[in-house]
Amino acid sequence: MTVLVAALAIATAVGLVLRRRDGRVRTTGDRGGATASADAATGGWALAGTAPSDGDRVLLLQLSSPVCTPCRRTAELIDDLRARQPGVAHTEVDVAERPEVARALGVLRTPTVVAFDRSGAEFVRVSGLPRAAELEAALAPVLDAR
Repeated sequence: MTVLVAALAIATAVGLVLRRRDGRVRTTGDRGGATASADAATGGWALAGTAPSDGDRVLLLQLSSPVCTPCRRTAELIDDLRARQPGVAHTEVDVAERPEVARALGVLRTPTVVAFDRSGAEFVRVSGLPRAAELEAALAPVLDAR
């Protein structure tokens, strides 16, 4: 009985920690040990298989999976952001079809959104459903820089 109670307590604690971290916007400086390679960190547009158009300042590369309900909600959130914020490009990558992209970026869960500036350098990462206001605030310095 004691083992069962301990297992439930540990599972609850882990669940609470994961819920607290879900959707939190992290800048590149506080990625907490993510294992993305240096090439991936500077080649986000190439990883997405695209190049920035004239007005693009930020690429939001969304890594998703086919059975992920939060992935669909994340895509809707990003589409809304794009409609309000010029200069934002969005590409969604299915990790089941292109696992090398997830591997290059050190992504372990979906949805994960990685923001790259025009030069291809990563500057923001969100695991889980992003918090819209936090994501927009994190993108602002790059979008506002002229």
